[in-house]
Amino acid sequence: MDYRNFAFLACVAVIAASCSNDDPVLPSGGDAQELSEEYYAGGRLGTTFNTSASAFEDPTPAVEQAGLTDRFKYGEMFFERTYNQSTKPFNGLGPLYIRSSCVACHPGYGHGKRMDRYRANDWGNGYLLVLTDKNDTYLSSLTGMPQTKAVEPFKAPIDEEKIMISWLPYTDEWNNTFPDGESYSLIYPEVKIPADAFYVPLEVGGKPISHSDLVVRLESTIGIYGTGLLDAIDDDDLKAQYALEEKSGARINPAIFQNGEWTSLYGATSHPKRFTYALSRGPLQDAAGVNAIWNITNVTRSDRRYHYITDVYARTAANDPEVQSKFYTYFPEWNKTGDVSYDIYDYLMNKELPVEMTDEDYVDFMIWHRGLAVPAARDLDDPEVKMGKELFTRIGCATCHRPSWTTGDDIFTDPNGFFADGDPRLPRYPHQKIWPYTDMVQHRLEMINDIRTGWCRTTPLWGRGLSAICSGHSDRLHDCRARNTLEAIMWHGAPASDARKTVENFRKLSKAERDAVVRFIESI
Repeated sequence: MDYRNFAFLACVAVIAASCSNDDPVLPSGGDAQELSEEYYAGGRLGTTFNTSASAFEDPTPAVEQAGLTDRFKYGEMFFERTYNQSTKPFNGLGPLYIRSSCVACHPGYGHGKRMDRYRANDWGNGYLLVLTDKNDTYLSSLTGMPQTKAVEPFKAPIDEEKIMISWLPYTDEWNNTFPDGESYSLIYPEVKIPADAFYVPLEVGGKPISHSDLVVRLESTIGIYGTGLLDAIDDDDLKAQYALEEKSGARINPAIFQNGEWTSLYGATSHPKRFTYALSRGPLQDAAGVNAIWNITNVTRSDRRYHYITDVYARTAANDPEVQSKFYTYFPEWNKTGDVSYDIYDYLMNKELPVEMTDEDYVDFMIWHRGLAVPAARDLDDPEVKMGKELFTRIGCATCHRPSWTTGDDIFTDPNGFFADGDPRLPRYPHQKIWPYTDMVQHRLEMINDIRTGWCRTTPLWGRGLSAICSGHSDRLHDCRARNTLEAIMWHGAPASDARKTVENFRKLSKAERDAVVRFIESI
């Protein structure tokens, strides 16, 4: 399909899809031709044919069909606007926070951007600090996503101006060169935080650790479009995928799945973990966005009337003379006892704080979050893209980047109990064939300065070819070390990587064939 004609064809597709249940009939080369199902990356209920800079921001057809467009747009405001301490409905920022807005982490609604420094207010900085000891155990004196910002009179747990990010060159065993002589460049981040940058003591499990035992990594945010569709994949289908891969001899994280059964489910639920690199979250209604709208900004709501904060921080601040001297200036209504140390600690750790985000606003936010469409695939009938697709499968990429799933009944649940099962207030995506290009399983790439634990969920590839126009960059992988698709592929090639054989196969291709694989990945 000629890319120049795609916008026109997309408009025809949208009109046809909205007027009829029949497949749209589109002109191609002067002949009538049915648009293949693979163009509908998010299925008929979840795909937008927008290819402009706002492609990641559209509501799904399911949102529109349910008459939820206005509420979707209102919910979008809570993602885009900057929070503060006084202007409703965007009040409640702090006392500590990670960012003052969600879109700051997800430029253009996409993947975070590679940064040369760590500043929460730098546009596109999707980085979250990962601080552990040498045994990969999180520090208990800091929140799981450490905060670098505070509102008066409080002080940030980490002084972000002292965080140092260095990008180091890496040379692989092939000297960063293909057999035909084409070369590529690889870089990776090294992060250092000096001891005097920390406001709180360094502790793991309540016990002090030495600064020399501190390990710092970066993890970037990923695109948020289409997460409602991933949530609609049936739990049993996820289990079948794990079982299939385990039976084939693939390495499976034993902390998640072993001997045909889940070894860990999400909290007290019966649901498997499916979201975040670390597979730390289950259903979308208690996944990254639900938590981020609370803990990134520390804005309370009715089901979370407490701060995202640690006891160690609360005790440190409560005994800080500078915080004590200003506390009642900023929080005169919290003067319960006159014991300033007690009152500071009580404010920071109280479980019944005033609600700052209303229930209706939260529902609208979740309509938006669950209602983000996936951009349609592009140019799939172009000869080069067709060749890239065939090679993508032949060399082994599709083993982990499984092309398609069919969603289940999508009677979603909410572990928090805020939404009823299949709550009619939220959009649903039953029985849709979707094309995310992920098996939803964790694998190991064994990279230098690797992700914490080494296990990383296969990232969906859908829509990523539009990152440059939508997010202003093409950075990939968990810490944005890959600046383009080719670098991302080559970072899969470590000797012990689960994708080693696939990269060896990729290296055997001609340049034209490698270019075709890259173009296919950027077309889906």
